[in-house]
Amino acid sequence: MRRVNYPDTFLLDRGSRLLDYIKTLALMLALTVPLFSKAPNILLIVADDLGYSDLGCYGGEIDTPTLDRLAGNGTKLTQFYNTGRCCPSRASILTGQYPHRVGLGHMTKDIGQPGYRGRVSPEARTIAEVLSKADYRSFIAGKWHLGTNDPTRHGFEEFYGTLVSAKRFFDPTHLIRLPEGRTSRHYEEGEFYATDAVTDHAIDFLNLARETPERPWFLYLAYHAPHFPLHAPREEIVKYADRYQGGWDRLRSERLDRMKRMGIVDESVALSPRSRYWNYGETVVGENPAWDSLSQERQRDLARRMAIYAAMVDRMDQQIGRLVSDLKASGELDDTLIVFTSDNGACAEWDPRGFDGKSSNDNILHEGAALELMGSKGTYHSVGSGWANASNTPWRLYKHFNHEGGIASPCIIHWPNGPLADVVPANTDSPAHIIDLMPTFLAVAGLSADDAGPLAPVGDSLLARLIERSPAARDLYFEHEGHRAVRSGQWKLVALDQEPWELYDFSNDRTEMRNLGDDYPELVEKLSRQWDIWAEANQVTPLPLDRGVNYLKRN
Repeated sequence: MRRVNYPDTFLLDRGSRLLDYIKTLALMLALTVPLFSKAPNILLIVADDLGYSDLGCYGGEIDTPTLDRLAGNGTKLTQFYNTGRCCPSRASILTGQYPHRVGLGHMTKDIGQPGYRGRVSPEARTIAEVLSKADYRSFIAGKWHLGTNDPTRHGFEEFYGTLVSAKRFFDPTHLIRLPEGRTSRHYEEGEFYATDAVTDHAIDFLNLARETPERPWFLYLAYHAPHFPLHAPREEIVKYADRYQGGWDRLRSERLDRMKRMGIVDESVALSPRSRYWNYGETVVGENPAWDSLSQERQRDLARRMAIYAAMVDRMDQQIGRLVSDLKASGELDDTLIVFTSDNGACAEWDPRGFDGKSSNDNILHEGAALELMGSKGTYHSVGSGWANASNTPWRLYKHFNHEGGIASPCIIHWPNGPLADVVPANTDSPAHIIDLMPTFLAVAGLSADDAGPLAPVGDSLLARLIERSPAARDLYFEHEGHRAVRSGQWKLVALDQEPWELYDFSNDRTEMRNLGDDYPELVEKLSRQWDIWAEANQVTPLPLDRGVNYLKRN
């Protein structure tokens, strides 16, 4: 393995545009010629419903030492985007397309329109299928949720996990092993926890890959955590039992202070007001309340919910640590491209109290001994909109929406022996999107977008974009459940379903607090036309009148 190194004279005059150009050209050339005796291994880790500021390295108070170390030895993207929801994001990740273009504009229900068929299009080729052209072996452990019933028919050799959403963390029957005939590990009664089991099988798959050391591997590690239901081992919950008694207002302020010190956001960033919530089943709209306005009984119930959530994130980090240790022991860590992100922002379903029993408006106020049982086998809770707002500090809104709280994710890239190591800063604010992951992986494998067939990925290689000092301008587009947005340079045009467009200048207002739509009507018109063109080309429009969910029917 060799790194791309440059003479000291290149580093002495960083202000020289000519030398910058030469350096960029050399790096771009390096990305197009073989640097390796074999293509690098690729590990993609995706969390489920993780908020932007939950990780320690993004300003959070949750203990995440493994991801913090990966970030410390790599780079953090501070303007990395998802699609706002799990199924669409996973479709974009694996195909390099906007989700509607491959049939997953909503969830896995077929509602009879091309962009909303509820399953990934048979025309699309996954990362695993395309990487096979470079002799990769591909494996998946965790969550599939692309509407089809066997990931091993989409280029993956082995699968262990769930085909649908997370439902139970203490029930081994919720996770399956494919292809048919494979056996999963056996767990004694009381030993099973889904996050651990997914990691166990991921390590098993790596051991399979090491039987053919001449071939590179791709592992898609798609954790369920910290998606509801809130389930965590008791010893992890105990660590956080007292941490959230101060409430979400204090937490948001403390997180933002740390984010500023760490350079995740600019010093000038102001904390957005407490976000609105939509209690859909009852069509109630409200604003997350001040923590101090809640009764002590409600505060204790909610603090327990956030403690369980934090425990789930902590446990996930521990399991990633096991995998990283395994890579280090095998001598593969520094030569493996590792990318970590989340499929959407933290989940607010459906109001500040959270729900119990199932995703609904049903809430139980837990008191006394019942508090201690929360998070254990047989329980079912969500964290609620107040804590989700805190997890997405300092942004507005949450999963489902196209404001920053719904579509901004943490993203860590770790590759010590790769070409980014010496040239990309610890934090980079170059806007990027999960549609860029597939082009990135194809580039490091020596493949091109054309290798993906007729539905070639529409994103850019992150390596190229991060290395270029002035990457080519482009626009990024979003839609989910009628919420819509376009990000264009310093501007973002965004709207809630059936509500007017809002315009924000991200050069000084990424928290989306000063709507400039009335000040720049021509820009609103221009960007909205662009969105319309994109939406028509990508099977987004006409927006469905009925998505098969009662609370989402359009007038």
